[in-house]
Amino acid sequence: MSFVNQTPTSLALFCKVVDNYGDIGICWRLARQLQHEHGIAVTLWVDHLPSLQRICPEAAIDADVQQQAGVTVRHWRGQAMQFDVADIADIVVEFFGCDIPEGYIAAMARREPRPVWLNLEGLSAEEWVEGCHTLPSSHPRLPLTKYFFFPGFTNKTGGLLREASLGERRRQFQTDPAASAAFLAQLGVTAAEMRALKVSLFCYPHAPVAALFDAWQAGDAALTCLVPEGVAADAVAAFLGAAALPGAAATRGALTVRVLPFVAQADYDKLLWACDVNFVRGEDSFVRAQWAGKPFVWHIYPQDENLHHKKLRAFLQRYANGLESLIAMSLHWNGAAGDDRAGWPAVWQAFHADMEKMTSRALEWERKMLENGDFAANLIAFIAARRVGILENKV
Repeated sequence: MSFVNQTPTSLALFCKVVDNYGDIGICWRLARQLQHEHGIAVTLWVDHLPSLQRICPEAAIDADVQQQAGVTVRHWRGQAMQFDVADIADIVVEFFGCDIPEGYIAAMARREPRPVWLNLEGLSAEEWVEGCHTLPSSHPRLPLTKYFFFPGFTNKTGGLLREASLGERRRQFQTDPAASAAFLAQLGVTAAEMRALKVSLFCYPHAPVAALFDAWQAGDAALTCLVPEGVAADAVAAFLGAAALPGAAATRGALTVRVLPFVAQADYDKLLWACDVNFVRGEDSFVRAQWAGKPFVWHIYPQDENLHHKKLRAFLQRYANGLESLIAMSLHWNGAAGDDRAGWPAVWQAFHADMEKMTSRALEWERKMLENGDFAANLIAFIAARRVGILENKV
C-alpha cells in the first residue's frame, strides 16, 4: 500500500513488558509482519530485553541498538530519555497505553508533518470495543491526536494478528506426520508420549494445575502434558519430584509430564499444531491457539475485582455457545466456578468427550475470523487514510 509517496515509511513501536511474554510476543510479531509484508522500517522500543530474548534467542540483552529479523530493536531505558525531531517516526504506536516518553511526544509535536499516533489496545470480546475502535483523543496541551486501535472478533474492530503465510505453513506441518514427529522428538518427546493424547500447557502461576494433574493422572487414557520451562514451575516440580528443568519428565498413573525448553515463536506455533489440546494464556498465545485449529482453553490475565472474569465470559459467549463442557472447563480453570477441586475429573471427562465438537468449532471460528481481515493490514489501511489527511492538511 502506498503512503502518499513517502517510502520507506518508518514506524516506532513502544512496548513496556508487563505480562512477561504476552506484551513482547504481540509487539514482536507485529513488528516483523509490518516489516516483512508491508515494507515498513520498524523500530521496536522495549524496556526489558531478556523477555525478547526468550522468544527471539538471537536478541542481545545488553545492546542499546540491534537489528533482528529486519527490525531495529532499541532498549527503552525509561521516561527521561530525550529526543530530537529527526528521531521521530512517521507512525508512532504505543502498546496498551504504555506512556511513551514525554520527550518523544514533545518532539512529535514539533515534527512536520506530524506522525500518526496510535494506542494499540488489548484484545477483548466485550461489545463496547466496537464503539471505541479508531476513536481519536486530542492531547491536552500539544497539537497531536492519538487514535485507539483495538484487535477483536468482528469486522467493527481491527481483527486478529495473522501473517499471510501462516495458514499454508500450518497446513504443510499438520498434513506431514513425519514433520510433527521430528519436531516433537527434537524437544525430547518419546514415541510413546507422542501416541498419547498430547496437551500443551502455558498458564499463569495461580492456575489450578495440581488439581488438573490429579484428574489426568486418574484417567483411563494415556495423556502427555508438555510444559515450557518456567511455566507452573511449582506444580510441575511437585509432580516430577525434581526441579522443573528442560528434559525432566515423569509418569504417574495415566499422566506423563515433560518439561520443554522455552521455544522461539515459530516453534511455539508448531507445538500448538502438534498437540491435541492447548492451554494458553494472556493474549499472544491465545490468538495463536485460535489459528491452530485445535481445542484450546484460555487462562486470562488476572485483573482487580475479577474484571477478567467478565472478559472471559464475553469471549465464551461468542466462541463456546453450545459447548457447555468448554465453558465449564474455562470457568474452573480461571477460578470463576468456585473452589471445586473434587469436580475436576468430571469437568475433564466432559471436555474430553466433546473434543471432536470443539475441533469443528475451532475450524469454523477460524473461517469466521478470516472474514474480518488481518490486524496488521487493517492497521495499515487506517494509518494510510490518516496520513493522507495529514499531508493534505485535512486533519
